[in-house]
Amino acid sequence: MLVPMCLAAVLASGCIRADDGVAITSEEAVATSVAAPPNPDATADAGPAAPGIVATSRTPIPPDAVTCTEPVKPANSTVAAVSDAAAPKVAIAVPEGWTTLPGSGDVGARMRGPDGMSATVTIAKTDLDPAEAFTHYADRVMGESAVASVSVLPAKLCGYSGQKLMGVWADTPQQSVEFLDRIAHIWTDTNNYYLVAVHVQAPSGTDEFDAASAVLISDFAVVIP
Repeated sequence: MLVPMCLAAVLASGCIRADDGVAITSEEAVATSVAAPPNPDATADAGPAAPGIVATSRTPIPPDAVTCTEPVKPANSTVAAVSDAAAPKVAIAVPEGWTTLPGSGDVGARMRGPDGMSATVTIAKTDLDPAEAFTHYADRVMGESAVASVSVLPAKLCGYSGQKLMGVWADTPQQSVEFLDRIAHIWTDTNNYYLVAVHVQAPSGTDEFDAASAVLISDFAVVIP
């Protein structure tokens, strides 16, 4: 997996998220953020849209509707659900040899694999639109470590806005964790939005991480209550 690294950055500087896949330090961000307020009429300079964003469909759907199906039925899967009765349920493929555990709060499921690998599925209500929700999520992920990097790729899911995040956390160059996330912004018939996030992590250099994470963040089934 090719993941941009900024482990050589000074701990105090850290990194910020970069949608084009280029990690930069927070000091660089300050230097580039001093600019005049944007002219609302100058749309040509607005920059590219966030990756993976599509128009949100609000077409009424019947109860317990399956709005996404898995392209290929996995050999093993688990259903992630939270106590919020209006929240979507998602069926996540599980790699062979992994165990599943119940979650709590916004965590619908937890999974444990060999060699320190783990995964969580969160289903959280949000008032933010897709682009804002994804930015907030990525910023929160970046804040998990003093030194971090992340690349963002589009990953639409059955007409829902979605992204993949690939990155590394490192308190020191000798102690780093690589992660891969799949996030989707899902509308329900109750006029609520939910951010579904599948987060997979492992110590950097774990041999089976690429194969296991590819299974876990593959397209998943979605059921709207």
